Amino acid sequence: MSKLRRQLSAGIPSNVETKDLGSIKSKTGNLYESIAIIAKRANQVNISIKEELHNKLDEFASHTDSLEEIHENKEQIEISRAYERMPNPALLATYEFLDDKVYFRKAEDELFS
Repeated sequence: MSKLRRQLSAGIPSNVETKDLGSIKSKTGNLYESIAIIAKRANQVNISIKEELHNKLDEFASHTDSLEEIHENKEQIEISRAYERMPNPALLATYEFLDDKVYFRKAEDELFS
């Protein structure tokens, strides 16, 4: 089971819920900085989901250049549907951020260390 599958089984809903901006701001002291961190993590999650999906679907790919009708594979359809039901990467990143599962640091802190 992949890491993303484990996260999904952890009970993260696939629909949007309102969040308290104060709790998001309290992690960094700046709301915009917190949102930027969430956005960067969402991009990372999105890339890993895409890679995982493409790797699974490559197993079903036909590498022949024929014009014959492409048959539908039920396993391939189920995999695609499972990924469509997954929560948005931004939702996953927000939950990770609020649960302190995202590591971040400020660049200016490193310059003065």
